[in-house]
Order: sequence, then structure tokens, then C-alpha cells
Amino acid sequence: MSRVYLVRHGEANARWSESADPGLSELGKSQADQAAGELRQRIADAQPRLISSPLARAQQTAEPLADLLQQDFVIDDRIREIPSPVPLSERQDWLRTFMTQHWSQQPPELHHWRDQILEALLEQTADAVLFTHFLVINAVVGACGERDETLVVWPANASITELEVVGDQIIVKQLGEQMRSVVN
Repeated sequence: MSRVYLVRHGEANARWSESADPGLSELGKSQADQAAGELRQRIADAQPRLISSPLARAQQTAEPLADLLQQDFVIDDRIREIPSPVPLSERQDWLRTFMTQHWSQQPPELHHWRDQILEALLEQTADAVLFTHFLVINAVVGACGERDETLVVWPANASITELEVVGDQIIVKQLGEQMRSVVN
């Protein structure tokens, strides 16, 4: 059994329709620091593997915990944000539509994206902290609950969702804090 924490990145400094890879805002940096402090308490003396999406906002959220633990994080492209089939200027509308749909309506490419995320989680044979994104967390929680909806939770920025990986099962132990505002 391994304990895996999914950390949603801190607040980005640009909307999804404005930048393909924004960094963190000042608030996002503060949220990342706060998440690092909370994770440090939760993991006590453990040295979990630290894994980040390749996107800047996830890596910048990982940095404070990596600094606290004095260890590096690795990049795993499988836990990056959902791939968008439309140009940057149309992403916000596409995202809003996607979030009202079901997995049974999605093309094979998005099923492959979700399957890759689950594969990355099932590979964790030791405790790990993964710094990732809103829809990644939704994909995981939805799959664990055998839900068809694409949107099942609203994880807040820098929220921490706790999972257990036991054999070929991923179990949601505790959802992180939920959003009170819209996705940007």
C-alpha cells in the first residue's frame, strides 16, 4: 500500500484562455507555501517521491515542499492538464463545455489521457506527492467512484486530495478543500 497525495497547483497568474503555461500568481505562491507546510505535517518523517506535471504552475507549487524536504521532484507528463483540441483563444469555451459532459461522450484521445493518469498512480509503490491540475483530480476521483461525469469535484487551488494505492486499486481517502469560485 502507498499513500498518494494529489496537490492541485496554486492560483495561476493567467486564465486558461490567456496562456498555455502560466506560472503562479503571488496568491498562488502563498498557497503553494501553505500546502507545503500542511504536507510536511501530514508526512512527518517520511520522504515521499515528489512528482510534478511539466506545467509551470504545478512545478512552482512543488518547489516549496521540495525545498522543505531538501529533495528534487521529477516531471511526469502523464499528470499534466487535459489536452485541448482547440486553439488557445477557444479553450475557455471548450473547457466549460467539457465540464458539462460525460466520459461516455469523449473521444479516444481523452480516454487515453485519463488512463495514463491512472497508470501513473498505480505505479506508485511508495508514498508520493503529485503536483497536478483540476481536471486530473476530477479524472481520478471520477474513475475511483466509477462516475461518468467529467466534473465530480471542485478542488481548490493548492488543495490536497489523499489516496491509497493498494494493488490495482486507487481509493480516495480524503478530498481536498473544494473551490468557492470559478476555474480560471
